[in-house]
Amino acid sequence: MSESKAVIFGCSGLSLTAEEKAFYRAEKPWGFILFGRNIGTEDQIRALVAELRDTIDNPDAPVLIDQEGGRVQRIKAPLAPAYPNAALLGALYSQDRETGLRAAWLMSRLHAIDLMKFGINVDCLPVLDVPIEGSHDVIGNRAYGFDPHLVAAMGQAAADGLKAGGVLPVMKHIPGHGRAFADSHLALPTVDTSLDELMSSDFVPFQALKHELMAMSAHVVYSALDADHPATTSAKIIRTVIRESIGFQGLLLSDDVSMNALSGTITDRTKAIVAGGCDIVLHCNGIMSEMVDVARHVVPLAGQALQRATRVTMAFADAEPADEQALRAEFAALIPTA
Repeated sequence: MSESKAVIFGCSGLSLTAEEKAFYRAEKPWGFILFGRNIGTEDQIRALVAELRDTIDNPDAPVLIDQEGGRVQRIKAPLAPAYPNAALLGALYSQDRETGLRAAWLMSRLHAIDLMKFGINVDCLPVLDVPIEGSHDVIGNRAYGFDPHLVAAMGQAAADGLKAGGVLPVMKHIPGHGRAFADSHLALPTVDTSLDELMSSDFVPFQALKHELMAMSAHVVYSALDADHPATTSAKIIRTVIRESIGFQGLLLSDDVSMNALSGTITDRTKAIVAGGCDIVLHCNGIMSEMVDVARHVVPLAGQALQRATRVTMAFADAEPADEQALRAEFAALIPTA
């Protein structure tokens, strides 16, 4: 673990190139992340995950994926069912709290069953963002609803379902992406809301789940907190808001360094993320030239970041026994379209 660099990398295709294998062996990233371009057949995914871990000689290395349901689901039918979006589950909660919570837990438990078949052990879920009317639909129906307490309750149920299945959750996007009026993949959103309002709404789900082990940052400027830097690169927000006000002491991953909400070159962005205080730099697109630049400017995990990363790796556990067929039938009864 002490040799692992504070970075998570993607890869370019369905299997690793010789260049990728050599690069990962040399740079020793802490973990990896998969996207749709990496998903082919059952055997292929399983082989790719094993290949990735083999390059860093760690059979238990974190392998992440965004498997939310709805429009953000990297492993699709027929390899995994087409799951509903979070907003549909939130609507169930609004009708009957216990039904909504059970549905959120069940869907995550089923995600874990799907992912563990391939050796994938981290899901970038739950989405704890609280949208407002008129905000950009980059979050939209990926959120459980507009009530922060509903979002917190559903997010906890989702996190618990993953953990019951041996998969660890990553909360996103701390301290909250719901008010953004731009897609941070393409541009830098600015939120002008006061600190008091943010604390009474956007921060609430993250405070409720502050005990979870991993969170992903938001590429969003909160002008009341730091008008010059998005949260991902803001030492002030990470220290005074994420760590102190929200109280999250787990492993903080940046959102993707290659997203255009961040300015400058990949080198500039990486340096800014490291300087801001994120524990791990996330680079997703698998472009080798960019990965080389990122690797030059991240260091081996040490100090508190290493302690947080170690807590994550120590938390991986076998799935609790479950009857998959019964779980799927129960979920289908709650969500007839699932």
